[in-house]
Amino acid sequence: MGDNENGAMDGKADGARAVSRKKRGSDQRRILTQISAIAWEHPADRAALNALRKIPGFDLALRKVFGTFGERAIRLAFKANAVRVTEDQYPWIHERLLRVCEVLDLEDVPELYVSQTPVVNAGAVGLGDPFIVLNSSMLEVLDRDETEAVIAHEVGHILSGHVLYRTLLLLLMRLVQFRFPLAGIAALPILLALLEWYRKSELSCDRAALLGMQDPEIVMSSLMKLAGGTRGEELNLEAFIAQSDEYREGGDLLDSVYKVLNAIGATHPFAVVRVAELRDWMDSGAYERILAGDYQRRDESDDRSYREDLEEAMKGYTDTAHELMDEVDAAVDRLKSKVGDVWKKSRSS
Repeated sequence: MGDNENGAMDGKADGARAVSRKKRGSDQRRILTQISAIAWEHPADRAALNALRKIPGFDLALRKVFGTFGERAIRLAFKANAVRVTEDQYPWIHERLLRVCEVLDLEDVPELYVSQTPVVNAGAVGLGDPFIVLNSSMLEVLDRDETEAVIAHEVGHILSGHVLYRTLLLLLMRLVQFRFPLAGIAALPILLALLEWYRKSELSCDRAALLGMQDPEIVMSSLMKLAGGTRGEELNLEAFIAQSDEYREGGDLLDSVYKVLNAIGATHPFAVVRVAELRDWMDSGAYERILAGDYQRRDESDDRSYREDLEEAMKGYTDTAHELMDEVDAAVDRLKSKVGDVWKKSRSS
């Protein structure tokens, strides 16, 4: 692409951005000027990323590895076999992208492609210049507002600096699955750790989607439809929220074990878990504080230390472990009671 073409595209983007601001006169969303990604990041996500970034040369090595596969090649592949969203192609998606970038204050609007794919998914790809891909099947499942929530989620990944590490994980999974299965045995602990971080990064960017949309119902509705398909008129968000509470709070010890095992190897948390986590974050007051303007800016130094992030993440895992142990204790007590009853009956007979 030549300089003139770039300039023309930039001019179009600037014009569309101005139109977007004009149309937002009736949009009540607050523009979160210079908001830092720290404002929405899950502590386990942030602690894991900080740990990776503290490894000397790790980022540079990753960039070299990814450079071998070719970021330009991946971008060219989408440019050749997907539709790039512009004012002329999927203009409504283009407008929604600009709107989200305005709310989350992302000045360099990323390219967005729609790819003909039956799997309902989206992603952010790249290193220095990340871009977003929406699978076409997602446009069939979600309405326009819910699609905008997905775009806000992906913009959150870009602003949080997730894209490099998420790309690494996906490459590792492909290499292990298709080319070097024996290496997967040695890499399994690393893959499982990266998958756990990956799932936490999804929780972070659900929060970013909420901040981008500033409408909890839209974000949770998009998660519900991603779980339940296209028949939106037959879905009920209140019932899905109740299902979320039932999943998280219900069940016995065996159910708790199954919940852990079912999540191993998954790239995304279950939809009901994501809804519950989002509601917890709103209940904590963090969401309202951010909308009131109480959030960290990008030009402010991060007062939180890596140790603080790690301690907060560990607290979350410790609380979960304590809940599991409480269920173990309760199961043992029930077993003791049943054994005692059987013993008494055998003695009396």
